[in-house]
Amino acid sequence: MRIISFLGMLFVMLISQNICGQLVEKNRVIILTDIEADPDDTQSLVRLLLYSNEIDIKGIVATTSCWQQNRIAPESIEKVIRAYDKVQSNLKKHDQGFPEMEELLVLIKNGLPKYGMTGVGEGMDSEGSDWIIKELEKDDERPLWISTWGGVNTLAQALYKINKTKSKSQVKKLVDKLRVYTISDQDDSGIWIRNNFPDLFYIVSPGDNYGDATWTGINIFVKGIDNSEISNSWIAENIQQDHGPLGTEYPDVSWGVEGDTPAFLSLIPNGLNNSEHPEWGGWGGRYQKYIPDFSKTKEGSSIVTIAPETREIWTNTSDTFSPYIFKEYGRAIGKDTLSFTGYKETLWRWRDDFQNDFAARMDWCLQSFEEANHPPIPVLSHSEKITVKSGESFHLDASNSYDPDGDNLSFLWFPYLEAGSYKGEFELEQPENAHEANGKAPVVIKKETLHIILKVSDKGTPALSRYKRIIIEVIPK
Repeated sequence: MRIISFLGMLFVMLISQNICGQLVEKNRVIILTDIEADPDDTQSLVRLLLYSNEIDIKGIVATTSCWQQNRIAPESIEKVIRAYDKVQSNLKKHDQGFPEMEELLVLIKNGLPKYGMTGVGEGMDSEGSDWIIKELEKDDERPLWISTWGGVNTLAQALYKINKTKSKSQVKKLVDKLRVYTISDQDDSGIWIRNNFPDLFYIVSPGDNYGDATWTGINIFVKGIDNSEISNSWIAENIQQDHGPLGTEYPDVSWGVEGDTPAFLSLIPNGLNNSEHPEWGGWGGRYQKYIPDFSKTKEGSSIVTIAPETREIWTNTSDTFSPYIFKEYGRAIGKDTLSFTGYKETLWRWRDDFQNDFAARMDWCLQSFEEANHPPIPVLSHSEKITVKSGESFHLDASNSYDPDGDNLSFLWFPYLEAGSYKGEFELEQPENAHEANGKAPVVIKKETLHIILKVSDKGTPALSRYKRIIIEVIPK
């Protein structure tokens, strides 16, 4: 009986790991936040903590920004973490990977209460900048993400000190491990970093006009689609009210809801996101590496002065997107007649999915495993990388996919042309909503890649989705 009990417990643990993505290597991240400059930092922190079982949080640093130049608010970070502690034991019913409050409290660090480059240079070290260096020097082969929700001068100071105290080879080794995503430029140290560390992996929509930024796709109102899941009434019902202490800490929208969340959305393991490939697209948007041209940039909404870029950065790029919509009769889903093109589309196209996911995790704060919904598990019967010859047919199969709650599943296969190298027209054979799909490779004269996305959704409440990305390499005959 003891052996049977042990095996049962082991099975439950393995299922839990599959549900919450624990078998995927976690991204490690340090957050830089100008919390209290705008309520959206607190909103994003609530969401981040609900994914602390899947993202390896290594630091949360209170910083300044152009909106809060002379003070920091670490006490506000602590307040949200203490609210998290009140629901952590219930979250662990859904996954054992949620850290204890004490583990998170020691990660709260202070940057300097100085604005931008006035806080960078000799004598400007801070608890936060030293912590970045300490974490970066650890014997950990994983990249270290700096998810920047406000100003970035704490990272600038860390890089300044590294450059002053390390050999060139050591500097290169440490910089090569860094990955930066900043919510635009919220102080003048961002351009300094990019100019002085030209090889640093850096995602940003630079400039002083937030309307020209990919990240605003999280809260932009899009004409022609259902925007209800960023509405104040949806937030009140699904996040704020009757969802425990974390919901209580989630403030009303003052500017835009969760403007900082895109800085970590692509670090969540969901089968679609690949943090090392911003050009592939994911919940946090899609980006290309180039030197942006500001010659036609409009006057901005930020007070950070625009400056020309001197190097390539990961920045705005466009998707063309036609939503799939539910149909009451016949085939259950089909393409809408509307089509959208732009860089914000690379992010908002996934918005309902990640909002539903957030709402489900808020349910985890109070509900038992049996009461709550959990994401489905897509399973392919073949490799995620397939090689076919020009004009050759191929077959895709996800019939072994399942749902941990026993929910019925819906399937959707679609090409994500912008993510691959092939830029011609391509469609899969219909129907696109069965558990299997067929296609015929385009005719090519050189090796090309096609990205096919499988989206598997359950019919729980809220409906949750996970993905598989199949990369098809097409070679000439």
